[in-house]
Amino acid sequence: MLSETVFRSDDVPAADRFEHWRELVSQAHAPMDMSSDYREDFRASQRLLDLGPVSVWRTAFQPVCCRRTSKLIRQSDPEGVHLSLPTNGPLVTVREDHEIVYGPYDLCVYDTSRPTELHAGDFSNLHTGVALDIPKTLLHLPGNTLEKLTTRQLPVREGFGALLAHFLIHLMEGAGSYQPSDGLRLGTVAVDLVSALFAHTLDAGDVLPPETRRRTLMLRIHAFVELNLADRALTPAVIAAHHHISVRYLQLLFQQQDKTVMGWIRRRRLERCREDLADPSLRAHSIRAVALRRGFATSADFSRAFRSAYGMSPSEYRHAARAGDRSANPSANASDTAPPTFQNNGGDTSPDA
Repeated sequence: MLSETVFRSDDVPAADRFEHWRELVSQAHAPMDMSSDYREDFRASQRLLDLGPVSVWRTAFQPVCCRRTSKLIRQSDPEGVHLSLPTNGPLVTVREDHEIVYGPYDLCVYDTSRPTELHAGDFSNLHTGVALDIPKTLLHLPGNTLEKLTTRQLPVREGFGALLAHFLIHLMEGAGSYQPSDGLRLGTVAVDLVSALFAHTLDAGDVLPPETRRRTLMLRIHAFVELNLADRALTPAVIAAHHHISVRYLQLLFQQQDKTVMGWIRRRRLERCREDLADPSLRAHSIRAVALRRGFATSADFSRAFRSAYGMSPSEYRHAARAGDRSANPSANASDTAPPTFQNNGGDTSPDA
C-alpha cells in the first residue's frame, strides 16, 4: 500500500492533543499559528499519503483558526500551493481583509508564501475535508496566476474540478489497493489535474506542457467512457467528437498506452458486469439484463467475452461470488483500474488534434 501517516487525537493525552495537532499540520503543510475554543480536549484525525513531492491528506477536526503570518513565512516557507476541499462544514479565508466563504465541495486554494488566515468549522460538528499540497515549481504557471486563483472559489461539480475532487476522494478511499511504487505516478496525476484546472479557470491552457495536456485529456476520455458504457452506440467517433479531437488522434492516444479504444470500452464493460454479478442487490437481475445494461449487444457475446477474460462463465462467477469463494475475484486479462465517475461536459482540444 502507499506510504501513509495516521494521527488520532484519542492516542494522545487530552492536555497535549491541540499542540500535537498544530505541530502535525505545520510539518505536513507549513508552520501555522493556531487557536481553538476546544483546545482543552481537542478532537482530530488525519491520514496523510506521501506521493513523493506531493502529499494528500484527509482530516476531521473541531473548529480552529489557523494563521500563516509574515513572520512565519520569513522563518520557513515550503513555497507550495495548498488546496483544501471541505466535505463538511464551512471554511473561511481572510487575505488582506478580503474574506471568502467556502462551503462543502468548494475548492479553496492558497499560497504558502502569502499571509493567510483560515477559519474552519461551524462550532457544531467536526470539520472534514481532503487537502493537497504541491510545490509551486511543479505547476508551470505564470507568476501572477496563484494570486488570481486564491481570490475565488473553484467549482468541482464538473470538468477538471470534478476530476480532481473525485481523484482525491477515491484515492483516500482506495489507498490500500496501490503499491508504494505507485506513489510518484499518483502524484503526477494530481499535479496534472491541478495544472489543468488552474489553466482552464484562467483560460490559460497554452501554458501547460504538452504531456500534461495529453494526460489530462486521457483522464477526461476515460471518465466519459465510464459514464456511457451502457450506450451501444459508443464508438471512437462519438468519443472524439465529444472531446473535439480527431478519431486518428484519439486512437494515437490509446496506442501510446498499448490499448485500443474499443478494447478499452470492452474491458470496462466486462469489469462493470463482473461487479454487478457479485453485487447482492442485483441478484434478481438475469445475466442477460446485466450484460445489456452495460452495453453488450447480446448475452452470447457477453458470455464468450467474460469466459475469455476471467476463465469462467458469468453464471459460474455469480455462484462463486454468492458462496464467498475467492475464485470469484480472478486476476483478469481484461482488468484495469477504472477512473471515478463524474459529470463530464466535454474537453479541451489538444493542440495535436
